[in-house]
Amino acid sequence: MEQISRIGMDTSKHFFQLHGVNAAEEPILRKTLRRKEMVEFFEALAPTKVAIEACGSSHHWARLLQSFGHEVKLIPPQFVKPYVKRNKNDAADAEALCEAMSRPTMRFIPVKTAERQAALMLVGVRERLVHNRTQLSNAIRGYAAEFGLTTAKGLSRIDQLLERIATDETLPALARELFGLLGKEYAQLQVQLEKIEARLMAWHRADACSQRLAQIPGIGPIGGSMLVMKTPAPETFRSGRHFAAWLGLTPKDHSTAGKSRLGGITRAGDEALRSVLVVGSTSVLHRVRQRGTGSPWLIDLLKRKPPKLAAVALANKNARIAWKLMVRGERYRTNPTPAAKPNTGFNPPRRALQAQSC
Repeated sequence: MEQISRIGMDTSKHFFQLHGVNAAEEPILRKTLRRKEMVEFFEALAPTKVAIEACGSSHHWARLLQSFGHEVKLIPPQFVKPYVKRNKNDAADAEALCEAMSRPTMRFIPVKTAERQAALMLVGVRERLVHNRTQLSNAIRGYAAEFGLTTAKGLSRIDQLLERIATDETLPALARELFGLLGKEYAQLQVQLEKIEARLMAWHRADACSQRLAQIPGIGPIGGSMLVMKTPAPETFRSGRHFAAWLGLTPKDHSTAGKSRLGGITRAGDEALRSVLVVGSTSVLHRVRQRGTGSPWLIDLLKRKPPKLAAVALANKNARIAWKLMVRGERYRTNPTPAAKPNTGFNPPRRALQAQSC
C-alpha cells in the first residue's frame, strides 16, 4: 500500500470508517472496518497521524493507537462539522476529520490518561447521586403535602418529615408503608453519597494543585478538584481570558462593520464545571450582601449590576485566578493588595498572587 500521511477515523460502537491520504493529498484509503479488524489494521500499519472526533470512547482509542506508535489527534465535533461536504455519513465524517487535522490553526484536545478518566467518573457518579437525592426528596415532600404534611426547606428536614409520617396514625397503612420504602431508598442514597464524597475529598487532599485552588473564595474542595480533573492542560491557554472563554464565561461576540455587539455568556465548555463556579460565586455574593463587607471591587459591582450578573462576573474572575495558579504553581493570597476597579463585570483585574511554589 502507498505510504499514508494521515488518516481520519469516524468511530462508533461496532463500525469504524477510515479515510487516508498520501503526501500529495490524494485519497488512497477508504475503508469500513469492524472493531477487531480496526485494531488489527492499525497494529500492522506503519506509524502515521490519526484524527478522531472527541467523544466518550475517543480517549481509549487514542491511548490504544498511541501504543502502536501512531500520533493521535482528538478534534472537537464543532470544529469538524465545517469540513463535512453536503450530505452527512460516516465516509464524509472521516474525510472531514482528515481534512480538519491538516489545518495549521486547528485546536486539538489532549488525550486523557485512564487515571484521569477514573477521577472524572468519580465526579460524574457524585453528580448523579446528588440529582437522584434531590429528585427523591422532592417526591417525598410532594406525596407528604398531599396528606397535609409539610416541613421547612433543606435536606436535613427530610428525616424529620419521615419520622412524623411513621408515627402518624391518621395516615393510611399503605401510605406509611410506601413512605417507608422511600425513606429506605433515601437513606441508601445518603450513605452512597457520603462514600463517594469521602473518596473525592481524599483525592483532593492528595493533589497539591487542587488544594491551592480550593483557597480561592467561591471554589472550595469540589470546585478545585473539578478544575484539576476537567482542565486538559492549562499551558495550552494563552491567558486567563482564553481559559474563561473555554468555560463559557465570556460574552458572545457578534460584531460586524466596526460595531461591537456583546451578548450573554456563551455557555460553551463543560456545563458542570461552569455551574460549580457560578454557584460558588453566588454563595460568596450572598455572604457579602448579608454582612456588607468584602472586596471593594465586588461591593462596587453589586451596586451597579444585578446579583446574577455579578455572580457570573465573579466566576469569570475566579476562573482567571485559577488558571494563573495552575500555570505558575502559585498560592492564593488571602489579603490582596488594592487593585483598580474594572470598567465592566466581565473584565475584572487579576487578584494579587503570592509567587510561592508548592
